Amino acid sequence: MKLLKKNISAKDGSGSILLRPDLPEDLWHAYNLLQTSDFVRCTTLRKVINTSSTGSTTSNKVRTNLTIRVTKVDFDPESLQVRISGPNVEESKHVKMGAHHTLTLELGRNFSIEKECWDQIFLDRIEEACNPELGAEIAAIVMQPGLAHLCLVTGSITVTKAKIDVTIPKKRTGSTNHAKAIIRFYEAVYQAVLRHVDFDLIKCVLCGSPGYVKDDFYKYLCEQSVKRDDRKLVENKGKFVMCKASSGHKHALEEVFSDENIMAKMTETKIAKEVNALNRFMRMIDTDPDKAYYGFNHVQQANEELAIDTLLVTDDLFRACDVATRKLYVKLVESVRENGGVVYVFSAMHVSGVQLNQLSGVAAILRYPLPDLDQLELDAAMYDEGNDSDDSSNSDEEGVDAEESFSRVQEDVADMGF
Repeated sequence: MKLLKKNISAKDGSGSILLRPDLPEDLWHAYNLLQTSDFVRCTTLRKVINTSSTGSTTSNKVRTNLTIRVTKVDFDPESLQVRISGPNVEESKHVKMGAHHTLTLELGRNFSIEKECWDQIFLDRIEEACNPELGAEIAAIVMQPGLAHLCLVTGSITVTKAKIDVTIPKKRTGSTNHAKAIIRFYEAVYQAVLRHVDFDLIKCVLCGSPGYVKDDFYKYLCEQSVKRDDRKLVENKGKFVMCKASSGHKHALEEVFSDENIMAKMTETKIAKEVNALNRFMRMIDTDPDKAYYGFNHVQQANEELAIDTLLVTDDLFRACDVATRKLYVKLVESVRENGGVVYVFSAMHVSGVQLNQLSGVAAILRYPLPDLDQLELDAAMYDEGNDSDDSSNSDEEGVDAEESFSRVQEDVADMGF
């Protein structure tokens, strides 16, 4: 992503930016920058119908610049496309004011976003998107006999680049069909690696499977790359890391990333730091639950006690349609950073982000243990009730004393003959 122009007011945070996406991952960043009521301007194709003097009509598509007010944003993870819908807000030769249109953000085409307020989360996202060092970092292959998934794990998104599904017949005495099918399967995975893995960007390739499937594939890859003189694979075969996975389905990546030995080899990557933080939190729930909190209310109360050391939050929460809800999470993140805490924003397109979403999407590792916050709330409520009952009993006693003193005055007046 290239930041071409930035015009944001230091007073109230309003303004606009001009961006150009260069990589498919940049479109994911653009999706996270967009919200309803934003104004987006970019070029688009519009079907125009012309009517001649005789009444005949002709239609053609013209490329024009449009500015729309966003009412809906969609992201397609398979095709990596961002579609923005909304009414046109600027007069155009081909499109009337208020006419609805759908823009599709494209690679290499500039677009601008105008907001009423660019908060810190948005600014951090722009900085991350425009940092070329945060490109694709890891490729992962999870396989089982006949099924494999090749994924690219970047700083912000896990993209399935290829799914290989080959029918493997059972082993039969005197038949070579099983061995031939295995070779076809390995060859399909081999070609997928050549086609989709850019070793100039990839730091390592994780290869996981149950049993010895991964080892047999790696042996096949090494032999074939030498025979065919595929320099790209020969020079980078040291980047392949064997690991254990229970299946060839995409969800098996959870097991790969939870392996401490694998994470130790990827300490400098963004995903490794996030996964390590999440694994620490999961272990702490079992070993020291008073230092592991999740759910917005509990995390917010822990932040008020200045107890948060590490905050884990998913980017789904910052795409909330309710502006007030988004502001709550933005304020929480800024507060934790001001108090010296570390904040990890997990992508909902990562396996780790999916795990965190199952825990409400926000969690915290504390500097020191806190008592159960629910118990504190109950104690405070009981204390308030006790004070109320004491006040009412005191008022009753004061009322009784006042009645007794009044009756004594009446008796004294009667004795004096008044």
